Amino acid sequence: MDNINRRDFIKISSVATAGMALTWSGTSFVSDLLKGEVVPLSESIAKKVPTVCEVCFWNCAGWAYLDRDDNLQKIKGNAIDPHCNGRLCPRGTGGVGMYADEDRLKKPMIREGKPGEQKFREVSWDEAIDHIVKKMKGIEAKHGREAMALLHHGKTGPHFEFLFEAYGSGNIAEPAGAQCLITREAGFITTYGAGLASPEPTDTRNADCLVLIGNHIGENMHNGHVQDMSHLIEQGGTVITVDPRFSTAAGHSKYWLPIKPGTDIALLLAWMNVIINEEIYDKEYVEKYTYGFDLLKDHVQKYTPEWAAAITTLSAADIRKTAKVMAGLAPKTIVHPGRHTAWYGDDTQRTRAIAILNALLGSWGRVGGFYFPERIKPPHYPHPQMPKPKWTWKDYTKEKHKMAIMGITNIVIDHALPEYKGKHKIKGMFITATNIIQSVPDVEKTKRALQNLDLVVVVDTMPSEITGYADVILPEATYLERYDHLRTSHHKVPNIALRAPVMKPRWETKPGWWIAREIGIKLGLEKYYPWKDFEEVLDWQLKQVGTSLEEMKKIGVKRYSKKKPLYINENEEYWFNTNTGKIELYSTDFAEWGYDPMPVYKEKDEAPVGFFNLIYGRVPMHTFGRTTNNPNLYDLKEEGHLWVHPKVAKIYGIESGQEVWLKNQDGKISTFPSKVRITQRISPTSVYLPHGFGSKSKKLSRTYGKGSADYEMLTNIKIDPETGGTGMRNNFVTLLTENPHKNIES
Repeated sequence: MDNINRRDFIKISSVATAGMALTWSGTSFVSDLLKGEVVPLSESIAKKVPTVCEVCFWNCAGWAYLDRDDNLQKIKGNAIDPHCNGRLCPRGTGGVGMYADEDRLKKPMIREGKPGEQKFREVSWDEAIDHIVKKMKGIEAKHGREAMALLHHGKTGPHFEFLFEAYGSGNIAEPAGAQCLITREAGFITTYGAGLASPEPTDTRNADCLVLIGNHIGENMHNGHVQDMSHLIEQGGTVITVDPRFSTAAGHSKYWLPIKPGTDIALLLAWMNVIINEEIYDKEYVEKYTYGFDLLKDHVQKYTPEWAAAITTLSAADIRKTAKVMAGLAPKTIVHPGRHTAWYGDDTQRTRAIAILNALLGSWGRVGGFYFPERIKPPHYPHPQMPKPKWTWKDYTKEKHKMAIMGITNIVIDHALPEYKGKHKIKGMFITATNIIQSVPDVEKTKRALQNLDLVVVVDTMPSEITGYADVILPEATYLERYDHLRTSHHKVPNIALRAPVMKPRWETKPGWWIAREIGIKLGLEKYYPWKDFEEVLDWQLKQVGTSLEEMKKIGVKRYSKKKPLYINENEEYWFNTNTGKIELYSTDFAEWGYDPMPVYKEKDEAPVGFFNLIYGRVPMHTFGRTTNNPNLYDLKEEGHLWVHPKVAKIYGIESGQEVWLKNQDGKISTFPSKVRITQRISPTSVYLPHGFGSKSKKLSRTYGKGSADYEMLTNIKIDPETGGTGMRNNFVTLLTENPHKNIES
């Protein structure tokens, strides 16, 4: 149904309060999961093991419950965890399915066929690691240790980062940067001298107004933020949602602004124009804490609501009204920075505009705005000094992209292409817990790079598309079967959380820490691994911060007293970590580096005749492709439907549920079709497709061929100049009602 009431929305954050009870009895576990059988469990007689969920990056702490026979029964949130407040989302409770999935990678494998063919032979762990070490030493002899690169994600990543640093390579990157957060972090760092990280320090529970720009809280299931937004709604707070799609969040907003895709900066500048010219900004705050206000005031004069209306397709009246609403409720107004911010190629400037707008409203460091989080940082386990690489990702990235604060995946991949002839060649690659076929744009380029490498090692739990391009596949244990580094995220309350093994690893899978250490030992890096089991590392670290592994197994989460204030003490001077010591409305760094010191609206590509803006996003029960094959979550959503406006459907003669293929502006055609969802919740100029579906891996028995894969359509990429982030929303598609592959298939 298109109409979702408020009670349904609130349920999103509390549906899993009691957890999900599941039975396991030998091989019947998976069949019971698929049947949906539920068996009550008395928590008074259950054994519970602390865990940290890895179904998504929110990393909620929880308890896994076992019966008297040590059979896994359910997962429930830890009541003292500030990430979840004792309530896991549906994805979190469905995490059992990641352990149960019979499609999982089971044994180490070495390639026998061509890249992409998924032809491998099973081998022992010793043979797999010996093969890797031999190949790495061959690459080292010809190109140096720096020619090995690591692309990673999730809690597995730090284990392999340590391995690469000990080995002597600094070519490390993750899609979570260029394809997600790097532009946002750069925008806030250059404004406030501080980034946001995760979870974002938004004080939504105390706010009166929340502004969402392309941020789908409620569908992206950022657990703590969903709960906070639900509280704001229940308390009668104001939500303003800017989105060409009538999302779940839009359905619970007092104001929905169906903006034309690509014109967000125009709206943000027009809001600044109104707030400054009508003198409804926080004058005392701006005068005391900001630099460059007069320059900004002059800068925004041409960006009137009438000017923005012609560009955004919003009315000038609505632009003025919403600007006055957010200013009227300030400083308890949050213009939310969002997460996936790699959109159009000017995304550092777009997030700069969001940061500046928050400054005008006086929300940074204020109750109901942004708080100052704090983190406990246990020291690193003692080890010798790491070797210094001759070159790293910085040597071929930072000169062009000054605000590249981490390795850029697509640039690392560029240096693995056969046509690259420079001195910074990448010849081998580890890819851990990330499917770069699906997550990094320009998939054909990625494939060419992978096929040009002398060694590709994939460490993962599932046989996703990337495993087909591996030379060696190493099957990792799921998060329910392993220890990992402590969760030490920043929050209002400093805290640490422990992930302990709930079950023994199935088949011949191994924890990431074990895999990295075994490779390190065989590479001759024994001095960096003086410990034998990761329990030793965790226990030592925990004792340095006043606890122990034994205690953490009992409590799961430990809270600490906050040493710094949550908000600015307005009776004292406050210094921001910028060149001027102020919030920089005018960026002195950007001015020096030749970038726009204040955001400027630049026109975007227009859709060709007969094409539509391709908008992609997520559905609440899945974390993109990470969970689509999960037997529990697959039952909630088997495939992503293509949202199409009724007027468009009428023109094409399309009915609801009909299959269509997508063709983009460069002639790329989707491999699989998507079923159409006809709804007025999408603009007639756009279509919406959930990300993570349409898997091409036949080894994923549930999700192979289910829906179109949006990544196939992302061929027009705009690179953000400040960071190197990949703008992926400059693509357009038309609809094909006849199977374009039928002649090929026949």
